[in-house]
Amino acid sequence: MAELTTLARPYAKAAFEHARAQQQLAAWSAMLALGAAVSQDDIVQRMLKAPRLTSTEKAAAFNEVCGDELNAQVQNFIQVLAENERLLLLPEIASLFELYKSEQEKSVDVEVTSAFALSADQQDKLAKVLSARLSREVRLHAAEDPALIGGVVIRAGDLVIDGSVRGKIAKLAEALKS
Repeated sequence: MAELTTLARPYAKAAFEHARAQQQLAAWSAMLALGAAVSQDDIVQRMLKAPRLTSTEKAAAFNEVCGDELNAQVQNFIQVLAENERLLLLPEIASLFELYKSEQEKSVDVEVTSAFALSADQQDKLAKVLSARLSREVRLHAAEDPALIGGVVIRAGDLVIDGSVRGKIAKLAEALKS
């Protein structure tokens, strides 16, 4: 994982800097997400790993699969990735690009998993508290997991806040073992 991130970082940074300079962050984000999804398809992965195809052929085939969804700049980016045998890094590149974009926009995606459905009012209150704590605009994504028993688990990037009953029971069990 760390190695993939290390390899993908310069490409993601270059794409981000170019998109920011052109004021096309949202468009590039969407196109990179599409490229990442396409690159994860089994048939496409076999094509990208095929030793008989040249990098130009791989890039052309990849761009053809994406159709008119990619502009000329992103198609050129795909060509550069193909020449450097980095097309399979597109999911990691897209992920890093989103990280840079969120940092630029001072926003963060927060996943909240709760044992029961959260009301709209609860989600709003939670978003406001998290926004103040993280000093960013929070985009809240709620999910349910009855296995938590009660409480919530909040994930915002690397930050994880486990306020679930299941998490507290696990901590108690660990304390009793030692």
